Amino acid sequence: MRTAETSDLWWKNAVVYCLDVETFMDGNDDGVGDFLGLTERVDYLAELGVTCLWLMPFYPTPDRDDGYDVMDFYGVDDRLGDHGDVVEFLRAARDRGMRVIVDFLVNHTSDQHPWFLEARKSKDNPFRDFYVWRSDPPPDTSDQVVFPDQENSIWTKDEPTGEWYQHSFYKHQPDLNGANPKVRDGIAKAMGFWLELGVDGFRVDAVPYMLNTVGRSVEGNEDPTDPHEFLRDLRRFVQRRRGDAVLLGEVNLPYPEQKTFFGGTRGDELTMMFDFNAMQQTYLSLARGDARPLAKALRSRPTINPDNQWATFLRNHDELTLDKLTDDERQEVFDAFGPEERMQLFGRGLKRRLPPMLAGDPRRVRMAYSLLFSMPGTPVLFYGEEIGMGENLDADGRMAVRTPMQWTGGENAGFSHAPSDQLVARVVDGGFGPEHVNAADAKRDPDSLWAFMAKLIQRYRECPELGWGSFTVLRQPNHAVLAHRCSWSGQGNEGRANGSEASASIVALHNFSAEPATVHLDLTTDEDTAERIGGLPLIDLLGSTDLQIADDGTAEVQLEGYGYRWLRVAHPGDRRLP
Repeated sequence: MRTAETSDLWWKNAVVYCLDVETFMDGNDDGVGDFLGLTERVDYLAELGVTCLWLMPFYPTPDRDDGYDVMDFYGVDDRLGDHGDVVEFLRAARDRGMRVIVDFLVNHTSDQHPWFLEARKSKDNPFRDFYVWRSDPPPDTSDQVVFPDQENSIWTKDEPTGEWYQHSFYKHQPDLNGANPKVRDGIAKAMGFWLELGVDGFRVDAVPYMLNTVGRSVEGNEDPTDPHEFLRDLRRFVQRRRGDAVLLGEVNLPYPEQKTFFGGTRGDELTMMFDFNAMQQTYLSLARGDARPLAKALRSRPTINPDNQWATFLRNHDELTLDKLTDDERQEVFDAFGPEERMQLFGRGLKRRLPPMLAGDPRRVRMAYSLLFSMPGTPVLFYGEEIGMGENLDADGRMAVRTPMQWTGGENAGFSHAPSDQLVARVVDGGFGPEHVNAADAKRDPDSLWAFMAKLIQRYRECPELGWGSFTVLRQPNHAVLAHRCSWSGQGNEGRANGSEASASIVALHNFSAEPATVHLDLTTDEDTAERIGGLPLIDLLGSTDLQIADDGTAEVQLEGYGYRWLRVAHPGDRRLP
């Protein structure tokens, strides 16, 4: 239940769009995307219906990890523009009703950050305890490395002082010491800077790793604190500075542990978290043509505080991680969607985008995105998903999916007028190249994936029950079909703006099989008895074939192979248009 003191929870039904400034649009034709080019494309994003932009790191960097090795938390990489360009972009986004969140690194810095350059000078340097050091040779930690093809330990010896520093990721990314109050203050101060500049929150990278260093004894602090107090401090800080700011966390852990990072029932740590578990089970269901793995995952989602939210996604900017599947399950997904070794990464994931994995089958692609937008939570898109971009398997690691945005079918995909050998990354070629897949053509085609995605976004925004409501997997006998229902009582201003105080409800069905299906549903619940819902219409939100609930509270729905339906239960008093 929302209270008068609760900030505006705009993110509960947002549509988040992740992009990398350097690969989105080049405004000065030097081969690198920039804020000038991004600002030129804000209208495109607004027309699509996006309500929140998530920017990957744009800070000064040696660029040894695509910007995730930050040299200055306050700066802007000069290849991408300056603070004035950022402000102009923020103004343009705000004028079109879009929020902006930015990637923020709280776990590590670049080894070129001034803090680390000072810290490695001597053991008694004032910045020494900004990082994690040990004087004894470390044990074997090869089983803890995140990038097993690049590192064999999470400790590296620094010759000037003869001690080892910790790095959860690459050796050029030393871990910050989150137990040090000065580090916490430095992180909060930098976040405060960007909030004052106009951002609406942060996507917090690698959250579990950042807490690994919290709770350690450091000089002058021999009473370690609860590691999660760091997250609570950050949440309190950003909400003091900007009441509706969001912390969207990357936490790839089992559900019970994820709930801890929300702050448990208090909900006072991360605002939102990516649902890695449901994402991975989605791909297992797609590989098997069987909805049961995903249904099981969604049923096991823990109940969270109403002031928290799940962020749902099919692809992000990293590899498609499958680490929460068993070895046999992971191999099933590999066999279906990435059978070649060059398609796989770190032994746990795939360096592919969704359309090539589904062999470009428009039925399966559209079913997958319909599923994404109908699942309870806030959908997150990775740039180019709206037009069906593919990957460049010749690129190293995660860079396979971080290729230039394909705007036109012309030279360099319309991304830049620079010579092609000066581009920040190579444009995708082949069947998913820009001559076949580009935004300009897609926008003009009423039957394109872009048009379908714009409709999904519009419908999602019209259905607050998908972002705000309770969730139930509906029982039915066909294992290939996921049938679920999202219901919401309509409490608060959001409900009154969209209809009455009566319960609002969406029933969504998705067929993971190529075979048509007839689905018999029982829609009665404790709240909706057969007497209450019998005879009510089921409004077809993605098509034009409405149905009706039988007097006994059941409904029979036909689905094509890889078919999907969104059906709104039209309760009396609901004044929304079909």
